Amino acid sequence: MSRRPRVVVVGAGFGGLEAVRKLAQTDCEVLLLDARNHHLFQPLLYQVATAALSPADIAEPVRAIVRKQKNVQVLLREVTSVDLAGQAIHVGAEEVAYDWLVLAAGARTAYFGNDEWARLAPGLKTIDDAIEIRRRVLMAFEEAELEEDEEARRAKLTFVVIGGGPTGVEMAGALREIAAMSIPEDFRRVDTKTARVYLLEGGPRLLPTMSEEASRRALEQLEGLGVQVRLDTMVTEVDDGCVWVGDDSVAAANIIWAAGVEASDLTRTLGVDIDKQGRIEVEGDCSLPGYSRAFAVGDIAAQVDAATGEPVPGVAQGAIQMGAFVGEIIARELSNASPPPRRPAFRYRNKGEMATIGRARAVADVGGRTFGGVLAWLLWSVVHVAFLVGFRNKLLVMVHWAWQWLVQSRGARLITGGFAPRVADPVDLDEAARSAD
Repeated sequence: MSRRPRVVVVGAGFGGLEAVRKLAQTDCEVLLLDARNHHLFQPLLYQVATAALSPADIAEPVRAIVRKQKNVQVLLREVTSVDLAGQAIHVGAEEVAYDWLVLAAGARTAYFGNDEWARLAPGLKTIDDAIEIRRRVLMAFEEAELEEDEEARRAKLTFVVIGGGPTGVEMAGALREIAAMSIPEDFRRVDTKTARVYLLEGGPRLLPTMSEEASRRALEQLEGLGVQVRLDTMVTEVDDGCVWVGDDSVAAANIIWAAGVEASDLTRTLGVDIDKQGRIEVEGDCSLPGYSRAFAVGDIAAQVDAATGEPVPGVAQGAIQMGAFVGEIIARELSNASPPPRRPAFRYRNKGEMATIGRARAVADVGGRTFGGVLAWLLWSVVHVAFLVGFRNKLLVMVHWAWQWLVQSRGARLITGGFAPRVADPVDLDEAARSAD
């Protein structure tokens, strides 16, 4: 008795999970592999980093997601390489054969040849990243409360976000809201409202993938919050507590990198053409050149929209659409004795782009129109809740947001890691108590 066809899906992100869903009614064995046991809703990761949400609010165990799909086996393993010619993946020393392959391994933070900056300016791609940024941000205020030296205190209350895409814009706005609205009454010796937030963007405008009107509105709203935006500003060096732009520098205790991503290292093991970001240059049907049963979707695929000729953006809706497209191809060809002579080319449907800047502040490009302010913020909120995986997560996020709206407080202000505050001149605790009185 011959075994059922095996479909191996590498990565439980948006694209990988959507491909798996499309195979639910197909007579095949699906192996879903990921190095982490959870699906992460990355568009809200910055809210974990800024203490608005907890990690469990935006993540769901992969096994729980596919629990009812009986043809799926989840393996908590990291794929180290792929043998396309031999139709096998390698998990350490183990080899796993496949009949069909879907690569959806995602992306990582890119420092463009300056990987030594990662320790000083963490990116935001994982829950671990978000928790570390949250720790650094909250510790900066604690250290400022204990700091006697005015210049050192000023540096601890300075935050620099590098990169003016959606993540950078959302981080900068959230940091300014924390300092100005969420925590001022929690401290006695330091005025958190004086905290400075810089947003540095190398290009001529923020949110370059959105309309110029959205970029203009985002800039206005950020500056209205008190964020200091610097356009056409290329970072040349990142030191411990300092960002350099040519001969100029900004002393900052917290530096956050949101300037770009690159595809998973897995793409470099395949022996196929990749672009400068490590993305696989796939065919129109998302397959790898020369391998009709191997596909790439999401952030690791350099795909072009068949309708417009434009690159498909590396966003959640692009990954979801590619995952569904590939899953349908596999399901259809597994169900038919003779596959069609020619597959359709992938067509991307842009349902809109949006970014939130803060409380009742956002921008959105939808249906050829640009929205800003409260309307865009409400639209952003509805869309993000709708795309969250799991009813529990949807409910919790809505409750958290409603509470924050009412009290302007962030409930996930937990410092983890056990690090003591670092101050140049430790404060006299008796004097601190007297000054608080």
